[in-house]
Amino acid sequence: MNLEPSNQLYLFGHQENFLNLTNLYTNKSFPNKILLSGEKGIGKSTLAFHLVNFILSQNEEYMYNLEKFEINQENKSFKLLQNKSNPNFILIDINEEKKSIDIGQIRNLILTLNKSNFNNKPRLVLIDNIELLNNNAVNALLKILEEPGDNINFILINNNKKILPTLKSRCLNFNIKLTSEQSFEITSKLLNEKYSDLINNEIVSNYSTPGEILRLIDFSNNNDINLKELNLKTLIQKLITEKKYKKDNFIKLMIYSLIEKYFRNNISISNITLIAFHKYFLKRINDTKLFNLDEEALFMEFESKILNG
Repeated sequence: MNLEPSNQLYLFGHQENFLNLTNLYTNKSFPNKILLSGEKGIGKSTLAFHLVNFILSQNEEYMYNLEKFEINQENKSFKLLQNKSNPNFILIDINEEKKSIDIGQIRNLILTLNKSNFNNKPRLVLIDNIELLNNNAVNALLKILEEPGDNINFILINNNKKILPTLKSRCLNFNIKLTSEQSFEITSKLLNEKYSDLINNEIVSNYSTPGEILRLIDFSNNNDINLKELNLKTLIQKLITEKKYKKDNFIKLMIYSLIEKYFRNNISISNITLIAFHKYFLKRINDTKLFNLDEEALFMEFESKILNG
C-alpha cells in the first residue's frame, strides 16, 4: 500500500480548502507563507503536494486537472518530484534517525534558495512537522520567513502541536479538518474497499484520521495480523507478546498510542484505581520517550497491571 502523500494522485475530502488556495494563486494574491494545521494523518501533506503540482504544472502538458482534483502522472513536474529532482521544489522533514529538524537542514535550505533559479516558475518550500524544529532551526527559519525572496513560497505543516507564536504569526493559517464520517469515507476510497471489512469496529473507533487507519491496516498486512478478529486489548497484548517493537520504531510508537486509547476507552470517574494508573503510565511513557528508557519494562508492566490485572 502506497501511503506517501507525494504519490497520491487524487485529493479526497479537502476540495474546499484546495479551491480557496488555488483561487488565491489564480488571482495573484497567493501568500508566500501559509500554514496548514490539523491532526496528523488528516491529509495536510497530500493537500500540499496537490497545491505544489497545481502551481508548478501551469502551462505544462498534462497540467493539474482542477475539475477532478487529480494530478496527471504524465506531467513533467510530477515526474521530477518523484525523482527528487524538481528544481522548483524543496522538501524539509525530520530525518528518520533524528528526533528533530536541525539547523543544518535549514542552512542547506538557505544555500539552495540563494542560488539562481533557472526558470521563471515559483520555488516552493514544503516543511512538514514544523513542531519538530529545534530552537536553532526555528530561529534560522524565522529569518528566511521575514524576507523569503522573490518568487519563493513556503508551505508549513503543523500537526496541531504547540509552535512559536512568532512562527505562526508570519503565515496565513488554514485549519484543516475532517468529520469522522469524512475520514472513514476517504479511507474506503483510498483502500478501494470498505475499511470495516478489514478492521474491528472497536479498534477503528479509536482512530480519527485516514492516515492513522491506513497505516494500521498496512502494518497488519505486513505482519500478517487479522485486525478483524482482534479487539483493542488483544491487539495490544499481541504486539507486546511478540516484541516486534524492538526492531520497528513504528510498532513501539503504535503501542504507546494504543495504551493511551485503552485508558480513554475504559476510564471512568468511579474507577479511581484506573485513573491513578492512567496518570502513572502517561508519565512512564513520557519519561521513556524523553530519556530513551527501556520500553520493554514499560510494556511488560502495563500488560501485568492493566491487561492481566
